[in-house]
Amino acid sequence: MISKETIDKVFETARVEEVIGDFVQLKKSGSNYKGLSPFSDERTPSFMVSPVKQIWKDFSSGKGGNAVAFLMEHEHFSYPEAIKYLAKKYNIEVDETEQTDEQKEAANERESLYLVSEYARDYYHTTLLNSEQGKAIGGTYFKERGFSEETIKKFELGYNPDQWDAFTSEALRKGYKLDFLEKTGLSIVKEEKQFDRFKGRVMFPIHSMSGRVLGFGGRILDSSKKAAKYLNSPESDIYHKSKVLYGIYYAKKMIAKEDNCYLVEGYTDVIQMYQSGIENVVSSSGTALTPEQIRLVNRLTKNITVLFDGDAAGQRAAIRGIDLILEQGMNVKVCSFPEGEDPDSFSRKHSKEEILNYFSENAKDFIQYKANLLVEEAAGDPIKKAATVRDMVESIAKIPDTIKREIYIQECSRIMEISEDVLYNTLAQIFNKNKKEEAKKTKESSSKPFSVVGNEAINPVEKVDVLYELERKIIEALLLYGNVEEEFEDLIVKETEEGEYALEPVIQKIKVFEKIYLDLQDDEVAFTNTMFRSLYSKIIERLNRDNELKVQNLINELVPEESAEISSIILNDEKYLLHRWDTKEVYVKLKNKSVAQLVSETILSLRKYLINQKIEELSKQTKESTSNKDVLLDILDYQSLNTLLGNKLGRVLSV
Repeated sequence: MISKETIDKVFETARVEEVIGDFVQLKKSGSNYKGLSPFSDERTPSFMVSPVKQIWKDFSSGKGGNAVAFLMEHEHFSYPEAIKYLAKKYNIEVDETEQTDEQKEAANERESLYLVSEYARDYYHTTLLNSEQGKAIGGTYFKERGFSEETIKKFELGYNPDQWDAFTSEALRKGYKLDFLEKTGLSIVKEEKQFDRFKGRVMFPIHSMSGRVLGFGGRILDSSKKAAKYLNSPESDIYHKSKVLYGIYYAKKMIAKEDNCYLVEGYTDVIQMYQSGIENVVSSSGTALTPEQIRLVNRLTKNITVLFDGDAAGQRAAIRGIDLILEQGMNVKVCSFPEGEDPDSFSRKHSKEEILNYFSENAKDFIQYKANLLVEEAAGDPIKKAATVRDMVESIAKIPDTIKREIYIQECSRIMEISEDVLYNTLAQIFNKNKKEEAKKTKESSSKPFSVVGNEAINPVEKVDVLYELERKIIEALLLYGNVEEEFEDLIVKETEEGEYALEPVIQKIKVFEKIYLDLQDDEVAFTNTMFRSLYSKIIERLNRDNELKVQNLINELVPEESAEISSIILNDEKYLLHRWDTKEVYVKLKNKSVAQLVSETILSLRKYLINQKIEELSKQTKESTSNKDVLLDILDYQSLNTLLGNKLGRVLSV
């Protein structure tokens, strides 16, 4: 267990904008920050971070909370893991008690996979640095590649002995279960035998964006063996090749700082460039580039420079990746190396300044690169040239931004010496073709033989939960204005001599939270929503005790669901500022213009709603038995009260 002192220190020190800034590119937006959601595929920012309140809200997915909640959502950390991650980030010593065997046993399977992977990393790295075989074989290979000792330690490189079960037997001896060794792919189990997947290979740990070990890449050193040169961990619950970029953990800060990401092919390309001083570099680890991998970069920058070998295979790979990057709305440049060179070899022979100068002089916009490459292949053949032009326009069609598409059409027209009208016509044909294909797919997926669509399926109207909204509004008033002192016109209901009800105005100066508490207590109103009931009692207790409410302190004590709801309530108004609706002449009414009016309106609406519910309930009783005069009298009383509250609500609304 982590001590309360450590947890408190972590919360006091950690800054939500710094923590999230390691994973998402944030831009200043007034007093807040905004960025693209890391939980959904979007091109318009709907993710907001409040440094003042130390909370975040993702309006696209509904998630929100504090720094710990973000790590739990994004990195799938448990609560203790998130605290430890923040403690490490801010150099805070973690004070915790030793875990019992029962606690270790209770760790979930996902965490067990992480623990096994982290043990494997340590085992391979220690074997490389300390064993005779590791130093002689693995160490020699890395030195031949030009990797310094500092680089080897930085990337936690390792070596697995050339023995059938060296790692597996040691892991079992240390108490790690064979089931998890097999599920991570570190060990292969066949009947009664088990052996190492990465026997006799140098090891490259693959990290998540937060630095957790997800899997490994292993390179064989004995060329005489009939085995794959590179071998990756198989897919597992924690490792999905299509969603991981090698080096992203080390590169993320510099990618955001430089506002550019260099994309290469292999592990050694990343390491060599990093060692040369170019740290904003990642690799697809030898697999085909995927949209998920591109979106990882998209969170940090809109700019990618694709670096590929100068041979034909490297150029074809560059072409394949371009369209995927364009589809994500990103800016892409391509830079090829001289014949026979790759990022690894080129970085070894040149200084950081020389490498950057080469990129500056040779990196081409995708349209220029594609044109140069395809025109050479066409070699004066008009048929091939026509195919080349269509190929270029198909790439332009992938770009979601209309202005960018137009600029690239103009550039393509200039390079290929063909009229813009022809290119626009071709672009329109491509769009029409794509629309028809999408419509066909939609029709095929939705149509079912002999199915009848009822009227209720057409234009469904979402039913509003009035009680939920009113209870949420009360929580919102407490959070935003709980400690504000306001003058409330309280209309007291009194019975006249004639036996009728009348309203008598009374002005009182009182704090918002006291007004809400007293009114709800008078009416004996209890929240129906479990979460709101819990939040209400915690907020009222804190305001009564401290006479103030610091949201960042409150949110640190809540469970993730409650902290997400608090973030949603507090930052709800801010989402309108994300898209600058005021520039489109859509103006959002700010709630702080009349706090007393807002609070009174909400409480009255809640009272009126509950009275209407009571009237409905009593009306059902009269249908069952018309002889119950007391019930009928109660209904009349409630209806009179309802009318008075309606008048009172109308008066509040007209203020």
